Amino acid sequence: MTISASRALLLDRDGTLIHDAGYPRDPAEVALLPGAPGALRDARALGYKLAIVSNQSGVGRGLIQPSEARAVQARVEELFAEEGVTFDGAWFCFHAPEDACSCRKPAPGLLLDAARELGVDLGRSVMIGDKASDVGAGVAAGCVALSFGEAAHAGAHAAFSTWAELAAWLRAKS
Repeated sequence: MTISASRALLLDRDGTLIHDAGYPRDPAEVALLPGAPGALRDARALGYKLAIVSNQSGVGRGLIQPSEARAVQARVEELFAEEGVTFDGAWFCFHAPEDACSCRKPAPGLLLDAARELGVDLGRSVMIGDKASDVGAGVAAGCVALSFGEAAHAGAHAAFSTWAELAAWLRAKS
């Protein structure tokens, strides 16, 4: 990949940007996590592109229809837009774990695809997620990997339990 001046926040969705409802299928149940919109506005002001990279195995497992997954994602984007946040793209792995694909985190496929399509330098980018697989994907892709939420995951460069803490870290590092 060519070195680019651009950088991105590569964001897990469920449990990082929105409340983790298991296998989300109802757009009416989408709820943004406190502080996420403000932190993402700050990140955008610091020059980060914003990209969602999310495993959504409910589709591959037959628990969610692709149309339901699209409706949930549309609601996520709508709620963030109401808060002044737009995303540069969203990449999803709909495979079940047993499919052994290259896009399911902790494999770096989604992050590599996002970086290529957005023209960002993964070495200057940050992966943020609430699961060990998010941290693993970030490390495998060469990003700074941040653990978000109640559990700090091994391999993360830092761990944060709130978006306010994470936003302060981004400002300090930029």
